[in-house]
Amino acid sequence: MHIELETPDQPQVAALLAQLRALHTALYPASRHAPLSLAALQEPDARFLVARDDTGRAAGCIALKRHAGYGEVKCMVVDAAARGQGIGGALLDQLALHALAAGVHELKLTTGTRQSEAIALYERFGFTRCAPYAGAIGEDDICMEKRL
Repeated sequence: MHIELETPDQPQVAALLAQLRALHTALYPASRHAPLSLAALQEPDARFLVARDDTGRAAGCIALKRHAGYGEVKCMVVDAAARGQGIGGALLDQLALHALAAGVHELKLTTGTRQSEAIALYERFGFTRCAPYAGAIGEDDICMEKRL
């Protein structure tokens, strides 16, 4: 597996992001779905990483959106067929390296209360729960942060 900076406007990446949207649709009310647009993922303050297996197939992705004082983890998804192989942890490791290289020393994220696997992964990676950091959050949301 290798992880590189790529653009999100690729068919295999679109399929990953569709999996993420489908998961959110299954777990949460439609009013809580607020994915970043492809345009937002390609802005200068964003970094988009794709994990590819040895055949070149996209197995996961993650985005870093830089804000004043912190970086926000966005759009993290691992292909359903590739879960359990450490791809999520590897994506977070690489994202942290890209954040540090960009001068970002704190990561924040919002995830849903019904995504226990994601919450466990973030906690293993050192994220802890925190107060909302960017406006109001829904009752199904948890905010987390990690100092790098």
